[in-house]
Amino acid sequence: MEAVRSVLALGAHPDDLEIVCAGTLARFSKLGVTVSMFNATNGEKGGMSGDMAEIARVRRQEASESARVIGAIALAGPFHDGELEVNLDSRKVIVDVIRQCKPDVVLTHHPKDYHPDHTNLSKLVSDAIYMVAIPHFRTQHPALETVPFLYFFDTASGIGFQPEEYVDISDVIDLKKKMMIAHASQMRFIKDHHGEDPVEKIEITARFRGYQCNTKYAEAFMASQSWPRGSTQRLLP
Repeated sequence: MEAVRSVLALGAHPDDLEIVCAGTLARFSKLGVTVSMFNATNGEKGGMSGDMAEIARVRRQEASESARVIGAIALAGPFHDGELEVNLDSRKVIVDVIRQCKPDVVLTHHPKDYHPDHTNLSKLVSDAIYMVAIPHFRTQHPALETVPFLYFFDTASGIGFQPEEYVDISDVIDLKKKMMIAHASQMRFIKDHHGEDPVEKIEITARFRGYQCNTKYAEAFMASQSWPRGSTQRLLP
């Protein structure tokens, strides 16, 4: 693996990253890599009832508690849940977040995931990733010297996703579950709204991906093969 010093994972909602790539982030952290977790929206619609401002506050706190489990940096985006759009202003926000974190590797949603916030964030990150190294594309933080490498993480339930690389998370599966459990409000919401236990879903998905690569638990990724981001080296842990 090439020297990876910093990793940035961008999810649409607080708890997205925990479900699909927290094990990989935990592995990176154990290797001494700086890990940043950015939640683009405040998740204020992730509740069956109650005040949306309060839901957003709780979810921001939960995201911070989750990140703390692996010593990651928690970053909160300015967008409203269900209202993330692909436009120039949004792209500038994403460019600036990437510049702020100075990552060698970026992880985000697959372009064909189930939720519009997921697919729009995927498009925004894909559009932003090259611009981070363009000095005249100005944002609050200065341009990076190089373009980070981009990976797409698994979709919900793995639907429509053909893995290209796997990360063995067998030794950090309990950390991944602990990070999800930190999202107590969403543990309840997902059970009420989707009728499923998110920790059980994490276990089943990781076990299934593990079968595919001959280990107990794994997470799956696809590389964004677009110039100039290609690499002949493995960058995932």
